Amino acid sequence: MNNVLLPVFYLPPISWFSVFLNPENEILFEQFESFPKQTYRNRANIYGANGKLSLIIPIAHNGKREFKDIEISYREHWQNLHWKSIKTAYQSSPYFEFYEDKLKKIFEIKEKSLLDFNLKVLEIIQQIVKTEKAYSLNTEYIKNPDEINFREKFSAKNPSEFEMGEYYQTFSDKLGFLKDLSILDLICNKGPESLTYIKNIKQSY
Repeated sequence: MNNVLLPVFYLPPISWFSVFLNPENEILFEQFESFPKQTYRNRANIYGANGKLSLIIPIAHNGKREFKDIEISYREHWQNLHWKSIKTAYQSSPYFEFYEDKLKKIFEIKEKSLLDFNLKVLEIIQQIVKTEKAYSLNTEYIKNPDEINFREKFSAKNPSEFEMGEYYQTFSDKLGFLKDLSILDLICNKGPESLTYIKNIKQSY
C-alpha cells in the first residue's frame, strides 16, 4: 500500500483521479498548505468550442493563507457562468444528458470554504463514476512528508506528465485531442467507460 498526499481540487483533472482511485493508494488530503494561486485548487479545464477553457472559482480575500481557511466569493454569479459554459461545451457529447441532473447539483452547492466545496464536488463525481474511495485529511502541514507527495505534481500551466490514450472529444475533429482535462470531459465523452480509462493511465511518481 502507498501512502499518498494529494491536494484537493475543483473538478480535478483525469490524472488526479488515476492517483486517487488507484486501489494501491491510501489517500491523505492536504488542507494546511499555503494556498497556491493559479492551480486546480480553484480551477478546472474543459474543452470549449475554441479549445481549452478554464473555469475559475473566485476567492474571497479574507487575509488567511491556509487552504482550509480559503473562502469562496459569491459576489459574481460564477456558478451560473460555469454551468452555462459546461452545458455549451458538452451538451452534444454522448453522455452529458445522462449525467446532467447530477452535474447540475454541483452548481447549487453553497459552501463558504473552498475545501468543503471541493469535497462536496468530489462526492458527486464519485456517485457518477460509481466509486466510494475513502480518504482522510491531514492534521498539520509537513514540508517533507513521509507520504508520496503530489502537492505540486499537477500543473494547470504545464503539459501533464501522465501518459493517457486519446478518446473522442466533442470538438476533437476540429481542434484535435486535448489531454488531461477535467474529469468532466471524460465523464461526458466516455460515460460508464471512464473508470476503465482511468485505470489504464500510466502513473507518474
